[in-house]
Amino acid sequence: MLLIVDYGMSNLRSVAKACEALGANVTVSGLPEAFDHADKVILPGVGAFGHAVAELKFRRLIAPLKSFIASKKPFLGICLGLQLLFESSEEAPGVPGLAVIPGRIARFPAQPGLKIPHMGWNQLHIKKKQCPLFDGVPENSYVYFVHSYYASALGDVLAAECHYGVSFTAAAWQNNVFGVQFHPEKSQATGLKILKNFIDYPIPQC
Repeated sequence: MLLIVDYGMSNLRSVAKACEALGANVTVSGLPEAFDHADKVILPGVGAFGHAVAELKFRRLIAPLKSFIASKKPFLGICLGLQLLFESSEEAPGVPGLAVIPGRIARFPAQPGLKIPHMGWNQLHIKKKQCPLFDGVPENSYVYFVHSYYASALGDVLAAECHYGVSFTAAAWQNNVFGVQFHPEKSQATGLKILKNFIDYPIPQC
């Protein structure tokens, strides 16, 4: 079962519909016990970092999220769901993230001609071609972004990057944990291929 985490911070239905269309057995839930039955988890998200952390705490979801990730089962964070995997964000000073990936989320610097948020289509530059999310995805494929904050390009965790005034992490990969800054559910055929790759990613045998 693929669990899509409901914590009141995203358009869950568009993610769920895309995954269902790709053949996944989807459950949308914000209950901590839902993780007990999940083989894979997607943490989507749209909105502010601090508000998201507060909602996760209120709904008692932080411990189940960390426990699921530690189980080595496949996990995907989308947009704000990626940013929450980091230690902290400039958007909410003093508010800790899940700290699954080291580093801090920063705001795009103001530059002449650069509109913030970064909104629209941009090209992926795949840095880890062995990343399972990008199996069959061509270099320079376009995907859809909506965000004002970003993770800087990260050494071994960086799976794909993009450029918008600065180079930033478009996708991260660390063991069983995947994260994408773009919205695959809004990225047409390329996004659906990436979601399909996650859905088809093998579940470890205990």
